[in-house]
Amino acid sequence: MAFSSSVQPKIKSILDGVAFLVTALSGVFLVLLVASFGWLVFGRYVLNDTPTWVEQMAMLLVTSITFLAAAVGIHERTHLSVDMLSMLVPERVGQIFNILIDVCIVVFGYAMALYGKELVDFAWFRSIPLLSIPILEWRIPDGIRYFPVVASGVLMCLFAGYRVIISALSLYSKQSVSAASHSSDVAGDK
Repeated sequence: MAFSSSVQPKIKSILDGVAFLVTALSGVFLVLLVASFGWLVFGRYVLNDTPTWVEQMAMLLVTSITFLAAAVGIHERTHLSVDMLSMLVPERVGQIFNILIDVCIVVFGYAMALYGKELVDFAWFRSIPLLSIPILEWRIPDGIRYFPVVASGVLMCLFAGYRVIISALSLYSKQSVSAASHSSDVAGDK
């Protein structure tokens, strides 16, 4: 009970802040995506010199926006989940189903982070074609494409894991309260 009353609001506010920052970062990426396509149209039709880097940058930005927004969707519970089944059963069973759904999301997020890290390591020493900074002679590593997968997996584990812990604690505390009240009723009858 002490956990839910003192620590839970602090952790929730931290997770809300992380979700806000990730949403803001996705918003910045979206603005960059629109601006890069604006530059593509301007370069193609006004300057008659099509920038070749826009397609590669767009793929990188779309991937980042998609995976980061998916993680925030887990936090805000806007993801697709199996809510229908938990609505059709009694409340306690529905809570258990919700915990199982969140555990599945944690496992999926862990797999995303783990295998995404392997992709980052595998592709790190290759360069993204057509996406470089020629003035600095710096090539952008291809492994950067998979950072959003890793970040999204870690965030999914964090957001859904928190919900598993809170749901399990609330389920346990309701069970222990009802067991305690039942034992006191039995003791009062003697």
